[in-house]
Amino acid sequence: MKDAVLRGRAWVFGDDVDTDLIYHNKYLAETDPKKMAQYSFEYYPGKENFAKEVKPGDFVVAGRNFGTGSSREHAVYCLKEIGVPMVLAESFARIYYRNAINNGYPVLFVKGLSEAIKEGKVRDGDQLEVNASTGVIRNLTQGVEFQGDAVTDLEMEIMEAGGLIEYLKSKA
Repeated sequence: MKDAVLRGRAWVFGDDVDTDLIYHNKYLAETDPKKMAQYSFEYYPGKENFAKEVKPGDFVVAGRNFGTGSSREHAVYCLKEIGVPMVLAESFARIYYRNAINNGYPVLFVKGLSEAIKEGKVRDGDQLEVNASTGVIRNLTQGVEFQGDAVTDLEMEIMEAGGLIEYLKSKA
């Protein structure tokens, strides 16, 4: 993923997206991450068909405090398995952030994204180009550019290894 420029559509969400809305607790008994994908955002108002309509490479774009709520890793697994290469948000709940990095799933902090969403500078369906190494996000549809915080070298190494466990195995 290092130096990769990713392109895909935006799926826009607001602030304080709870893990119950990303992956509802009614499905917690499911242990196969590939099967978890079908339940992604099923309970998020207006995005109930996300799992049926999202395409591999599309991005989840959100405001502040993405992944608040419980510590379930399911909320990371379902998006990773459905093909969303990265979540872009102004900020993340600490537990979601740690679960993402520990499971080798990229997230990118983008200052001002909450306000940009409210102002319509990024909308559902906009075509985005994202460079995780530099943090540059280009909204190709609207001609707007955002600067996210580039993923740290250590985070990149963990993600490229496939998660924290694989990273630690490679260092042993």
